[in-house]
Amino acid sequence: MSQFSVLVQKELRESWRSFKLLWIPLVFILLGVSDPLLNYFMMDILKAVGGMPEGFEMVMPEFTPADILAASTGQFQSVGLIVLITAFVGSVSRERQNGTATLLYVRPISYVSLFLSKWVVAALVAIVSVVAGYAASTYYTIILYGTVEWDRFFAMLGTYIIWICLVMAITLAMSASFKTVVAATITIILVLVGLIVDSFIGSFWSVSPWKLANFALALLSDYYDKTDFVITLGLSISLIILFIIIGIVMSKRNASTTKI
Repeated sequence: MSQFSVLVQKELRESWRSFKLLWIPLVFILLGVSDPLLNYFMMDILKAVGGMPEGFEMVMPEFTPADILAASTGQFQSVGLIVLITAFVGSVSRERQNGTATLLYVRPISYVSLFLSKWVVAALVAIVSVVAGYAASTYYTIILYGTVEWDRFFAMLGTYIIWICLVMAITLAMSASFKTVVAATITIILVLVGLIVDSFIGSFWSVSPWKLANFALALLSDYYDKTDFVITLGLSISLIILFIIIGIVMSKRNASTTKI
């Protein structure tokens, strides 16, 4: 059995024992069902809690399935990303800090296999969580709001998965480069602050990996520039490769800082 396969199995066992394979998908499922249910039953909820003044009337907008999926994506882009970053930002650095990495480093080991195994499992857990969240959101969207166009939905899902793989590559690369607290701070700046900056001044540029989630949602309609989308997709994949290389190099360079 190859070293990479052994390391992947080790990471999968650790994710299972730490319940990451259970609680992270559950978080995404809850995020996925919240928008279709809350938007549909909002008037009933307001009446039940007595939040409607006498004589006050409020008309809820007519949501389309694409609107609900966009709302669920917004939840994934905020709470979901924070959950994923928090769960995996210590994958490499924490092993160095508590000394458990010593058990690996005393043997001849490929740092390529070591880092890739951690990234593959982190990306796998993230992908499973995202798919579970969208499945839950789509289920209630179809029941309450109407059907979705499946070809466009799967195109959107595949594009968003690439964005999630990029986030995991950044998270693991920072974990390999710095201590856990510093890695978490830099990852949040690169990912979440990057998204905020792009949302405020992103109109000045049409191509950016931080726009990939927006392009994913745009695939549900015809209102997007295909050239910009292809370039953004290519840049995102290139960044995934770049951060994987950074993670491998820094894993090897910082191996000597492991506590014994």
